[in-house]
Amino acid sequence: MTAAAQVGDGWRHACALSDIPATVPHHVDVAGIPIAIARAEGELYAIYDVCSHENIALSEGEIEGRTIECWLHGSCFDLASGQPTNLPATQSVPVYPVMVDGSGDDAAVYVDLSAAG
Repeated sequence: MTAAAQVGDGWRHACALSDIPATVPHHVDVAGIPIAIARAEGELYAIYDVCSHENIALSEGEIEGRTIECWLHGSCFDLASGQPTNLPATQSVPVYPVMVDGSGDDAAVYVDLSAAG
């Protein structure tokens, strides 16, 4: 049984840790939900991969500090809370807890879909 299975039913496998670049967001579909997984300031974050201002994939944007920027109009979202940090976006997007199971190239990344914030 994996660590994710021990935590609860909401945890779903997202990708391998080695799939996530150090400087750009990585898009995954988890149970039909588009999610951007990003490394920022030494942590992993999972955020709903659609800008709340326009229907644009946030994973096509850039990471700066602990925010992800939508490339179309420049809205930024806090990766930990999903709150917009500037206009034009005014609505937050869901974020998901992240867990890594294993180590090295074999490590698996899980997100908890039941705990979207």
